[in-house]
Amino acid sequence: MVRAINEGPKISFEKKTVSAMIEIYYKQFSDEAHQLEEEDVANYAMARLNYCRFGEDKPTCKVCPVHCYKKSYKDKMQQIMRYSGPRMLIYHPVMSVEHFMKEWRYKRVNK
Repeated sequence: MVRAINEGPKISFEKKTVSAMIEIYYKQFSDEAHQLEEEDVANYAMARLNYCRFGEDKPTCKVCPVHCYKKSYKDKMQQIMRYSGPRMLIYHPVMSVEHFMKEWRYKRVNK
């Protein structure tokens, strides 16, 4: 059984947010090795979002009950998110607030 690719507006927002975080993180590097790593991480993240079991009801990664990343990618994404999270307020303030509100709503509903 092949699952359908998630293409709704909420998943699209998650893709934009993750892409922005990856881009912010990798701006600090200029070598080709990191550029290839950036593409690999971005492609993996988009693939995971495309086939997320929660679809349009997907919570933010921080509060998601299912961590779907392989260990190596999970560690890398945690590093990326820790670095990029605070900087999102500078580079993408609206996206950052929307992401925070999504996480806050999910926590409030699922106490």
